[in-house]
Amino acid sequence: MKNLKDLTYGIVGLGIMGGSIAKAIRERILCRSGAEGKIYVCNRSTACLTQALAEGIADKAFTSAEYEKMLPECDFVYVCLYPQATIDFLEKNREFFKSGAIVTDISGVKGIFEKSLPSILRPDVDFIIGHPMAGGEKEGYANSTAKMFIDHNYILCPIESNRPENLELMRNFISEIGFTRITETTCDIHDYKIGFTSQLCHVIACSLVDSAKDDQITAFGGGSFEDLTRIAMINAPLWTELFVSNREKLVEHIENFEKQIENFKNAIKTKDTAKLMSLMEESREKRIKMGSIRTVAKK
Repeated sequence: MKNLKDLTYGIVGLGIMGGSIAKAIRERILCRSGAEGKIYVCNRSTACLTQALAEGIADKAFTSAEYEKMLPECDFVYVCLYPQATIDFLEKNREFFKSGAIVTDISGVKGIFEKSLPSILRPDVDFIIGHPMAGGEKEGYANSTAKMFIDHNYILCPIESNRPENLELMRNFISEIGFTRITETTCDIHDYKIGFTSQLCHVIACSLVDSAKDDQITAFGGGSFEDLTRIAMINAPLWTELFVSNREKLVEHIENFEKQIENFKNAIKTKDTAKLMSLMEESREKRIKMGSIRTVAKK
């Protein structure tokens, strides 16, 4: 098996996620004695490239017009772009990947990759579908950090073409950069569950903020509104693409949520205290059970 500390890593897209991955590799893998690995970075704008070089995070930097120079040298490529941009990148640069390279992504939807990969991947390049469950509200390389992934969850969606030794290397890599839990599942299950735990939550947070008719209402906030709407400070182009890419599953979750909101509304409207009590007690018990499942999974 390849040794993580001896690989040349390529990071395509040096925003908050790409920057954090590069910094985590530098701090947690290539800091080891005798490490011979390198980090190459590529981005459309050049300011972050200059910063990554100055900070000693990157060994070489390339513009987005220089993929053909970077990719043939990289053993492990992280594509940190929006979902469709990742598909387009793979297709456009198919011929430039190093033979035997491992390629992976950070996208929040997976079904589109499972459908597209067979027609665009070379058989000697192994694309491992994955989703690091970490991030931040602020964008850009300036907000990236090597500590972003510590104690977070990583979802892998192995496919039939993945080589066992590359999957094992990927698992080792994920653990080395700080993730403490790896969940392996199918692309379909990933998209269904992420549709609920992430995408629906963003829809609700945005809807709650937009429903306010008084811009000064938060002067009376005590924390609940802030906790519920932190994620409404959203990257609109990215989340628009995620919502639309996963629309069937997300719409199903929205419709289920609408039914529950309607239950609460009707109970409040009709002063049905017994129904309200029942709804809240059920949700409390269900939430406790959900929390215990998460705790067990972390161990």
